[in-house]
Amino acid sequence: MRIGVLAHETGVSERLLRYYEEQGLLQPARRANGYREYAESDIVAVSHIRYLLAAGLPTTVIAQVLHCVHDDGKQLIPSACQGMVNHLERERARIAEAITQLATAQLALDTLLAAVPGRPDRTEDADPLPPTEASRIRPTRRPRSGSRRSTAHVVDPERETGLDDQ
Repeated sequence: MRIGVLAHETGVSERLLRYYEEQGLLQPARRANGYREYAESDIVAVSHIRYLLAAGLPTTVIAQVLHCVHDDGKQLIPSACQGMVNHLERERARIAEAITQLATAQLALDTLLAAVPGRPDRTEDADPLPPTEASRIRPTRRPRSGSRRSTAHVVDPERETGLDDQ
């Protein structure tokens, strides 16, 4: 099938399908005229790719584990491929750390909003921190490739040296 048909069948744009090919996630055959020729199995592969992306895996990891998953019609099932569990555990830990950082940033914002004089409380789950807890939160710069956002983290006064622990 041609790329337009695969795009229609999967709901994924042609541009994104080309990106998946660039990342090594799909390997369509080429016709004599250079057009991509996708197999029926690529429809399933695209659904697996989309699931793994939704799980937070980057395409570099998906390229290494895609052959290790199949579905039974109801859910995606990982096979016991070498390294699969390590990849999944590492990505889960990365996501858990990101969730922790986001929760800390949210807590810092809630604390700031709760301290605004005359502002009605609009945050439903925002319990202001006691002053000792609020003083432990400080924004930090954590440079990441392509990111200019700063995050917040909780400072442990027992270990505080005055230098950012980067």
